[in-house]
Amino acid sequence: MFHFSSRSGMLWALVLMGLVFFVACSSVNEKREAQAGSAISDPDIHHHNAGFSVQRTSAEWKTLLPPKTFEVMRNESTERAFSSELNDQKEVGVYYCASCGQALFDSKDKYDSGTGWPSYTQPISSETVGTRDDNQLFMTRTEVHCSRCGGHLGHVFDDGPAPTGLRYCLNGVALSFKGRGEAPPELLK
Repeated sequence: MFHFSSRSGMLWALVLMGLVFFVACSSVNEKREAQAGSAISDPDIHHHNAGFSVQRTSAEWKTLLPPKTFEVMRNESTERAFSSELNDQKEVGVYYCASCGQALFDSKDKYDSGTGWPSYTQPISSETVGTRDDNQLFMTRTEVHCSRCGGHLGHVFDDGPAPTGLRYCLNGVALSFKGRGEAPPELLK
């Protein structure tokens, strides 16, 4: 670990770490701005809008979704850990895409990963979610999105429990929950 012989040395180290973080975040924002500027016919900067059965422009998604849900699902943001009430949800039911209403995860596959985000061992079906490499934040992760609308859900990791060994670590604002027997949300067309 680091050993600082003076307070000024520690202060300089903190300033340097802050500067590195600021530059890294700025480059991510510049990349998003560049993507937004290069979108000719559709201002939706979401990384993979084409090819999904449910498509909307960024402006349309913004009117359909609450602000936090829009930021997470369309701009690939992340909600704060332990901020979603779905993290502690214990009822039996189904978790749906908050953008389009597609059924994604069953409560029988939910578990407490201790991360602060709702976590699952597998989706309802392999066809309900898609994945892609995510190289942001100086590492490679596997991003998870809804297969109908492309909405960003979270990430999948290979450190989950049996039977799959997977941990689908998702943003609660990207999901809606309906208990068994409740009517599912209406599918967005």
